[in-house]
Amino acid sequence: MKWSDYGKLGLDQLRRRKVVTALCAMGIAIGSASIIVAVAFGESIAHYSEKQMGHYLKTDEITIYRGDEGGGAGRGLTKSKLEVIRSLPHVKAVASFVELGEAGFTIDGSKTGRVQLIATELEALTAFEHEFAQGSPNGGSNAVVLNYGAVRGVFDERTSQVRSRLMQENGGDRALQQQLRLMDTMPYAMYRKTMILQVGDGEQGGGMGPPGSGTSGTAAGTAKRVELPVRVGGVLKIPEEAPEYMIWNNKQAYVPYELAARLLELRKAANPAAAASLPSLEQPSQVVVKVDSTNHVAEVDELIRKLNLNTQNNLHRKEQMNGEFVIIRLIFGGAGLFILFVASISIVVAMTMSTYQRRRQIGIMKVLGANLKQIRHMFIVESALLGVLGGSCGIVLSHWVVWGINAVINRFGGGPGSGEPEILFISWWILPLGMFFAVLTGVLSGIYPAVKASRTDALTAIKRE
Repeated sequence: MKWSDYGKLGLDQLRRRKVVTALCAMGIAIGSASIIVAVAFGESIAHYSEKQMGHYLKTDEITIYRGDEGGGAGRGLTKSKLEVIRSLPHVKAVASFVELGEAGFTIDGSKTGRVQLIATELEALTAFEHEFAQGSPNGGSNAVVLNYGAVRGVFDERTSQVRSRLMQENGGDRALQQQLRLMDTMPYAMYRKTMILQVGDGEQGGGMGPPGSGTSGTAAGTAKRVELPVRVGGVLKIPEEAPEYMIWNNKQAYVPYELAARLLELRKAANPAAAASLPSLEQPSQVVVKVDSTNHVAEVDELIRKLNLNTQNNLHRKEQMNGEFVIIRLIFGGAGLFILFVASISIVVAMTMSTYQRRRQIGIMKVLGANLKQIRHMFIVESALLGVLGGSCGIVLSHWVVWGINAVINRFGGGPGSGEPEILFISWWILPLGMFFAVLTGVLSGIYPAVKASRTDALTAIKRE
């Protein structure tokens, strides 16, 4: 017999026993859909976590922190060491950053907001995957570059007060709370405009104090507040696929070192007593090194450490998370396999019952010359076809389940940016995997009935019938 003949016989038997075929196919469909959804769940978690990690942790970057100056010579981030780092092999770019504290600002006369001031070389921003939505880093010594979050949530004081009052008075109104929170995500046109920075030393951590206040609120109450007009020379583009909460919680203004020096002088004039606590532009808070490939990060990191500098990279975190993702996939995949194993029991029972119901057919085939191998092949092909049918239904069922889960998450997720069009997804390679296990389940489940059928005594089977 040809394999096509086995296929025709198998299809004929599946058509004859519609109820049994439907029940067995349903069991395989549920099992294969379970393993597809389970593996997709683990894959989606890994993908989502890696995407989130990619926004916060760059695996091709090395961060150098300022060491303890009392720990020995060469611990600080000096200009000579930075030049040595720039000359190292596989180093694409080096940028230094000095945190200047938080500042309030006003723009267009009445609109207010807050930003975290960071001194850096503006030209280096593009080398670290910062793209400009408006403007460029070459805006002049009095120009600042705002990140994507700094232009959001900028509104006048009265709007801010009304918004806060409505949120307090309508805490149980979910729809209204959602609309009020969305105000933080609305961008305000700031490019090429003049923003007034309020400079002072009143807040903890070197902050500038709330906008519009006459003093900084120090314990002594003697610090003055001064204003510094600057021009918005550029606005950074939102990183691709960045979550919304990351956007409106991250408000930064990058200032060139020349402007940073003026800011520090104004802060010294505003509060001379706090001059000793101000940051030094000669000692960056941190330096970030961009490496041409993640394969060379460890090598460059080792060379930098030889300069007696404290470094940190995210390779170990990536390896740790990859190990955790493997465990997640194994757990969910194992759960799906267990469900598929339970479903295979029904196939074994149904196919075994089929051998008793078809004893006469088997006996006649043996009398006509069918050997044991052909009898076994007939049952195994039939169970494999049952697996194909169940696996196909399982693929359709798994897509329905994934669509339903995504719909529930997007409907009840809540919060700006929490809902995404596709939280859970099925990668292309998972579908063949689900079909493979479905067919494998059918074949393995048909082995025992096939052996049982091949051992049927032909004469006895015909006489009993």
